Amino acid sequence: MATEVAVNPLRAGLRLARTPEPSIMVIFGGTGDLASRKLMPALYDLARQRLLPPAFAVVGVGRGEMSDAEYRGQLHDAVGEHSRSRPIDEEVWGSFADRLFYVSVRAEEGYADLRRRLEQLDRDLGTAGDRLFYLATPPGAYVPIVRSIGRHDLARNGGARSRIVVEKPFGRDLASATALSQTLHEVFAEDEIFRIDHYLGKETVQNILVFRFANSIFEPVWDRRYVDHVQITVAETLGVEERSEYYDKSGAMRDVVQNHLLQLMALVAMEPPAAFDANAVRDEKVKVLRATRPIGPSELAERAVRGQYSAGFIEGERVPGYHDLAEVPPESRAETFVALKLFVDNWRWEGTPFYLRHGKRLPKRATEIAVQFRSVPHQLFSAGAREGLEPNTLVVRIQPEEGISLKFGAKVPVQGVRIRSVAMDFVYGASFLVDAPDAYETLLLDALRGDATLFTRQDEVEEQWRLVDPILTGWRESPSPPPAYPAGTWGPTEADLFIGQDGRRWRQP
Repeated sequence: MATEVAVNPLRAGLRLARTPEPSIMVIFGGTGDLASRKLMPALYDLARQRLLPPAFAVVGVGRGEMSDAEYRGQLHDAVGEHSRSRPIDEEVWGSFADRLFYVSVRAEEGYADLRRRLEQLDRDLGTAGDRLFYLATPPGAYVPIVRSIGRHDLARNGGARSRIVVEKPFGRDLASATALSQTLHEVFAEDEIFRIDHYLGKETVQNILVFRFANSIFEPVWDRRYVDHVQITVAETLGVEERSEYYDKSGAMRDVVQNHLLQLMALVAMEPPAAFDANAVRDEKVKVLRATRPIGPSELAERAVRGQYSAGFIEGERVPGYHDLAEVPPESRAETFVALKLFVDNWRWEGTPFYLRHGKRLPKRATEIAVQFRSVPHQLFSAGAREGLEPNTLVVRIQPEEGISLKFGAKVPVQGVRIRSVAMDFVYGASFLVDAPDAYETLLLDALRGDATLFTRQDEVEEQWRLVDPILTGWRESPSPPPAYPAGTWGPTEADLFIGQDGRRWRQP
């Protein structure tokens, strides 16, 4: 499908690349922003790396009328702008674009046209009836699309396999998430449903599993006896301007905490799986979520903080507050900042707090996991000697600079004993001299292979909502609005008091 490209020898063997079976990928919302900015550039990059099968096609589905040639022209510009392999390789693009097609589906009868087109492509390209459906549409369209797929037998083409990829949000609460899964199960079995969370496709997130379970030196100290607490931060400098209508109905809790942050916590806290396969890994993550202590109404003030950004400065430029946006109702109480204190009630983590924090319009864009270890049980050195000593901390940086650092105490090379904290750093780019694949590249390839390890299972989603629903209910019933914090600061004052009451403080990424 694609021409030969040079493979960096330093990358050889870093990822086992099993080519998927012949198939057609059908993208509902094929002309939308997600398809243009993420999905098509990722598929092009996979083609460039020769990771797509020779018998493969992509069918974009949209409401507008468009020819295949017009669709290909539109996507050429999008891939040229958003692919990580720039400038675009026209020879690779030409081979890839020959397998791009478009079908207009405005009403129910359009699914019959889609079925005929898929059957024709199966005959022409030898794709054997296998399908990967991708819902790149607003969530409100998920149910009618899935039911139309079922009514027109698009997913059951003889003995061929079909799968479906569902973008978050997976419902707005536990009840709607369960209802969505029931609808999906009308057409697809659970092992055919791939609920995608792009955070799980990031190389550094996957490296949490490798770091923990491929290195024997960390596992003996990875528990309540040696770990004082864990901080997981997802900080963004951006506001919500282009997403304000969606965000006002969602808020930070539904947008990031319910999915990304709880997934990261589960990876950090999980027990070693019996094998590195989809069921074993996800079984252990579910156990963590089930063991996580819910935050009841009486604990809400002590274990959860929210906030909403006001006008302020980001990188020296004044930015408007959340309520200054035209689409935001004056009475809006949508949170743009969340901090939680969670406990995993099992033998490994009993009593060890996990602090989760996410916010918009914070001073720095950063996603990291910081595991802070306990101080030594007996200090041999004087207070003056250890003035510059901080607790040992292991930091996994997920973005923007992917890597891992370990802070430890070392003697300053002067007369007498003076101790200062220093860091050992591992940086992905410097160590492997290659760009990490985009998260969507990884996840699309896994979906085409049928590998669900990095996707979210139904019981995971329901356990996440079990933790989040009571907090949202408590905030909704509270007479107090979210406290304000100026853009460009690290959240409301309440967040500092919240962790300070435990004798701890937030890390500054």
